[in-house]
Amino acid sequence: MKYSKKWSSLFLASTIALSSISIAQPQVQAAKVKKPTNVIMLVMDGSSNNAVTLSRWYKGEGLAMDEILSGAVRTYSAESAITDSAPAATALATGHKSNDKYIGVLPSVINSPGLAQIAKEDAFRPVANVLEGAKQQGKATGLISTSEIQHATPAGFSAHVNNRSQYDDIAEQQVYQNIDVVLGGGLESLAPGTTKNARKDGENLVDVLKEKNYDLVKTRDELLNSKSSKIWGSFAPSDLAYDLDRAKTRASEPTLAEMTSKAIDTLKKDEDGFFLFVEGSKVDWAAHANDTIGIISDILSFDAAVKEAVDFAKKDGNTMVIAVTDHGNSGITMGNVNTTSTYSSIPVSAYIDPLKKAKMTVEGALSQLKEDKSNIVEVAVLYGLDDLSEDELATLKSAKDMGKEMVKMLANRANIGYTTGGHTGEDVFLYSFGPSKITGLVENTDLAHAMAQFMGFDLNKLTDDLYLPATKVFTEKGYTTKIDLTDKENPKFIAQKNDVTVTIPVNKNTLIYEQNKTTKTHTFDTINVYNGTEFYVSKKVLKVIK
Repeated sequence: MKYSKKWSSLFLASTIALSSISIAQPQVQAAKVKKPTNVIMLVMDGSSNNAVTLSRWYKGEGLAMDEILSGAVRTYSAESAITDSAPAATALATGHKSNDKYIGVLPSVINSPGLAQIAKEDAFRPVANVLEGAKQQGKATGLISTSEIQHATPAGFSAHVNNRSQYDDIAEQQVYQNIDVVLGGGLESLAPGTTKNARKDGENLVDVLKEKNYDLVKTRDELLNSKSSKIWGSFAPSDLAYDLDRAKTRASEPTLAEMTSKAIDTLKKDEDGFFLFVEGSKVDWAAHANDTIGIISDILSFDAAVKEAVDFAKKDGNTMVIAVTDHGNSGITMGNVNTTSTYSSIPVSAYIDPLKKAKMTVEGALSQLKEDKSNIVEVAVLYGLDDLSEDELATLKSAKDMGKEMVKMLANRANIGYTTGGHTGEDVFLYSFGPSKITGLVENTDLAHAMAQFMGFDLNKLTDDLYLPATKVFTEKGYTTKIDLTDKENPKFIAQKNDVTVTIPVNKNTLIYEQNKTTKTHTFDTINVYNGTEFYVSKKVLKVIK
């Protein structure tokens, strides 16, 4: 059986899922589609319908997302009813369900009902994503995140690794993907250093970006003033600040809406159209911490970015906008054990007024805590915890994790409930706009295929073009091959035939061709991927091989 047939069967299984449930398939209204097409994909990581409801009440008026609510999305992974961000991003970007921590590769375990198994040798095989498809169509591309740009969700739209923690590989692949606009955190993963996520392979990607003529910007002002068509913005060593905290803690960072607007203004100049991915990352982080203020802060920040996207799409008339969360998190509810018997008489103000007192998220408030903790009361007030009781003050003073106690106290005062500090498995709202509006209950994998269809390509065929097993295809051409792991941080694929030696470095878009002591380096608009077992290369690489 050919690989394309296997991928087709996996696609069908992943999009149809349970045969006993009727699921609306996404429809692209082709008759209304004109060229060039644009796609803006926005992901509000780790949010939930309840969190959006709370944020709307907090804001006191409608959200931009409300206007484009169109359906719902199922989020389960290939192995679990509750997904991690990595397989969720893989599903949204490639159209394939995958496993915990896998980025842009096929699963090795499939046990969710309704999904077809794949051949054992296809486990961990790279599968093409919609950003790569847009590039192959000649479109400009963009990637935005409020976390490290190498974090799971942006990585799912730009890289292929077995584990989301492989920041070295993710960062290198992102740089060599030649994405036009990249904005977010993660500066420390671009160069060697001593911090947690500094590079271990000796590569200095900052120098590479300069060689590639990117305008490297590190502040809001530098971003907004850039006139370049290629911008790489790294505004923090790791993640950016929560929106509510930014003015006080990191005023030089841009907002998510500002990054989105700048990216659109830059990318829209491409006559072939563009693809832009935008993530509001830290809704998820706040949900893990049960930080109600952090959740609201960055949902509203995300909604402002959605407004930028929809405003552009309304003027443009041929832009697909999709906004969605990749999975639920925390089980947040308006109403908790305090309201069991009284919920029907509790006004909105009882939930919202206590939250309005907070001036910072728990992360922001704790950043103001003195080393001797002498200002605990002031820090508590920053988080909306005024008039501390003696018991509450004593709890904060003795707490090993002060933030954990603070979020509990505020949630209790605002009658907010939480069921977990982890992800949850509910269906989530789908928001879409444009001539290709998607409606109904769909699989997360459907969104990838709908975007690809709108932009004019097929993801399964694209995988055939971009990710062929190097050992197999070079052997078929008569080469002797090996994977050189002498430098474990920089694997190489080496193929030899007669007087020809071909060297393919990991994560890059290059091939080194040596013959008769003459060396030539070929550069491509595709990348080379190593999954720990096999190298994968594109058909374009093979075209230069004799």
